[in-house]
Amino acid sequence: MKVALLAGGSSIHTIRWANGLDEAGVEVHLITQHPLLEPVGASVHVHEFPARGVPGYCTMVPGVRRLLREIQPDLVNAHYASGYGTTARLVGYRPWLLSVWGSDVYDFPDKTPLHRWLVRQNLRAADAVASTSHCMAERTRFLARDLGEIAITPFGVDREAFLSVSPRKGDESGEGQEVIVGTVKSMAPKYGIDTLLRAFAAVRERLQSEGSALADRLRLRLVGDGPQAEELQVLAKGLGIAAATTFVGRVPHGEVPQELEKLDVYVALSRMESFGVAIIEAGAAGLPVVVSDAGGLPEVTLEGKTGFVVPREDPGAAAEAILRLVQYPELRTRMGAAAQTHVNQNYSWPACIETMQGVYKATIEGYER
Repeated sequence: MKVALLAGGSSIHTIRWANGLDEAGVEVHLITQHPLLEPVGASVHVHEFPARGVPGYCTMVPGVRRLLREIQPDLVNAHYASGYGTTARLVGYRPWLLSVWGSDVYDFPDKTPLHRWLVRQNLRAADAVASTSHCMAERTRFLARDLGEIAITPFGVDREAFLSVSPRKGDESGEGQEVIVGTVKSMAPKYGIDTLLRAFAAVRERLQSEGSALADRLRLRLVGDGPQAEELQVLAKGLGIAAATTFVGRVPHGEVPQELEKLDVYVALSRMESFGVAIIEAGAAGLPVVVSDAGGLPEVTLEGKTGFVVPREDPGAAAEAILRLVQYPELRTRMGAAAQTHVNQNYSWPACIETMQGVYKATIEGYER
């Protein structure tokens, strides 16, 4: 099968789809106006157009049309219903599958009626539509109620990358090792890192008030960068937790397993989340999680078994859940093991690639009929 991915090369998820499909024997042509965030496989064909921002999605149309006539792929898979979805619709190559990602159906359509009209036109023009989560599929159908079946194609984890990861062991005594709470997220408002900082500060204050030696061993580790990084560092100082908080910055995706190995509890308190790939990566590393009830996070978390789900923007509720996990190592171990089993059974990367290939085949066959 020959597939053209029309997607942003600046996203690690684009890179993973391209490499995963390539490894599965698909001839992959990645067409993008965004420079590659990380390298792709040697046999992935990359066609990079000049980066021209929003206008680029339209100005690249003639060039993409010529390129597709030359490549003659069996299918075009456009990722993102707003930008590259617009390019795919204007190019007019068929069949094409439109994969929605998150902000393209949650945020973009609510900007103006014109934005909503654009996304709706792109969704309706595609031969098929796919979503990474059920909740995002519902949102997509709300925008274009006359759509047919929306395929669910979740992001998976490369289990091989986590084979060497060993969950940390701790004890309840004040003489033990540090207990590290953390996250791997972009420092952006929608990911609720400020809520995590406030929750962590509340946990530390509670432990200190109880005279627990654990308060001095508790640490917060934040991996990622973004527009809010400086503001969040100021907030950490204001909350009195700067000395206990480490801002690591962004690491390459290949180093994420090693970062997760340094944690005892993974926390994601997003205000909006389309799927929750970070949660299944944490599960693959054997970590219990505390997540908000935003978007797809509850879909990938088994409440009370692999972690706890708390209301979004509620530092108090998050603090209670985090406190339970940092105080009881055996609970962390039990939930972490359950999370690892859950991920292995439902979100292995080869299975997700196989699912996507099945959607490709169904889209091609549907168009031919």
